[in-house]
Amino acid sequence: MTELRYRLLGKSGLRVSEICLGTMSFGTQWGFGADEATSHQVLDAFAGAGGNFYDTANKYHGGETEEILGNWLEAGGSSRRDRSVVATKYTLAMDHSDPNSAGNSRKNMALAVEASLERLQTDYIDLLWVHAWDRYTPYEETMRALDDLVRAGKVLYVGISDAPAWVVSAANVKAELSNWTPFVGLQIEYSLLQRTPERDLLPMAEHFGLSVVAWAPLGAGVLTGKYTRGDGGGGDSLRKAANEARGRTSERKLAVARTVDAVADELGVTSAQVALAWVRAQGYGFLPIVGSRKVAQIEDCIGAVTVELNAEQLAKLDEVSKINLGFPHDFLAAPQVLDLVHGEIRTRIDGR
Repeated sequence: MTELRYRLLGKSGLRVSEICLGTMSFGTQWGFGADEATSHQVLDAFAGAGGNFYDTANKYHGGETEEILGNWLEAGGSSRRDRSVVATKYTLAMDHSDPNSAGNSRKNMALAVEASLERLQTDYIDLLWVHAWDRYTPYEETMRALDDLVRAGKVLYVGISDAPAWVVSAANVKAELSNWTPFVGLQIEYSLLQRTPERDLLPMAEHFGLSVVAWAPLGAGVLTGKYTRGDGGGGDSLRKAANEARGRTSERKLAVARTVDAVADELGVTSAQVALAWVRAQGYGFLPIVGSRKVAQIEDCIGAVTVELNAEQLAKLDEVSKINLGFPHDFLAAPQVLDLVHGEIRTRIDGR
């Protein structure tokens, strides 16, 4: 059995498994997902391989997902909880008739955390993610409230998901200047089908030393071969419709998926393992989140940590999936602009 290794999360000393188990597929309230018994089997398989990093959210299946994870933690006793790094999120509306049940205000944060603690059957959350940027709440309010939770011992570390780079940057600088708890991680969609974070989010994360926890690293199934090897995704009509709406099954994106298939065939591994190996190859701080409704799926994903892509394969994948960085990145990279900024002697300057 493949044994997972561990990496430090951001600038913290927290050790997390090199793959994170996403739990959004645990629960049935949304009309899809695994029941509790199957979810616990997936959790057992992940933990059995050394996995200790679990990602959930209060919104998933109306709270059912947190309950399923909480029941599994409780069934294993205090040692299982102590060995687990439990990450959950708040922001998204839990009661659509109440304006204060959504957003990143101190009030919603306090209520959401107490409810999550109850569903998870624990007295602390290892990592609390701000689930998404809320344009109505000042980031200063959010950062101070997060720091209060850390000081109270209800939360140990904080991170942010699905937010513009300037918001994350401003919030972290404010935290540092105020001696508040800064973010240690950035959770974003990132895969061979979604590389736009390379424009600003990834450089920002590198500057602040944030781990990049990548959701949908398999492109919602498009990079598993489901659409290019099998029935065209016809077996999962809901996901297929969602992928079509988001452009994940355009001809250009399917060309990326076919290249993943080709590399997988070269190596004698699965397409999913190649897609995950590419995310991991982007650097030490890149941690893919994998969601599984079946034990076989999580076992396949865990196997990705043994896949090494060579320079030629990485170049092939990069070429088929590359994006235009746009302004100002393309402008600043032009040779004539480089000469103006650094002088023509620039070719003899050894940068960091």
